[in-house]
Amino acid sequence: MRSRDGNHSFRFSIYKITLLFSSLLLNAGEEYLISYKYSVHDAMLYSETLDISKSMKKCSGTSYNPLILETNNDENLKKILTLHNEEFINYIHTLGLNLEHKERTSELINHSVTILTLKTTCFKVDFNDTFVKISPLK
Repeated sequence: MRSRDGNHSFRFSIYKITLLFSSLLLNAGEEYLISYKYSVHDAMLYSETLDISKSMKKCSGTSYNPLILETNNDENLKKILTLHNEEFINYIHTLGLNLEHKERTSELINHSVTILTLKTTCFKVDFNDTFVKISPLK
């Protein structure tokens, strides 16, 4: 596009291109919904479930407290989290879990149920060649 004096308006074009790339870089990454439930009955592990699904709608919020895990060009989040299971479980424990505990005694026998739950939370996931960055949205 030329201005009236014959000069190109490169500054405006460069500004638009820079704005486009910066918005792509800042919003890069996929959003996943992750929930976790850990159940202990009478001091024995009863069940442990980790549910992961891609978000169908854009999640709102800002990302915080990222976790970085090593990968080898893999973009399957469930597979990555399975390989780094202990590290990811320790990470979501730091985010805060809901705790429910019930205990009853009948005929001198103690019965207890403890359930730890991470409610469904939206995570922003950025895949790179050698690592993946996972951060919850607040």
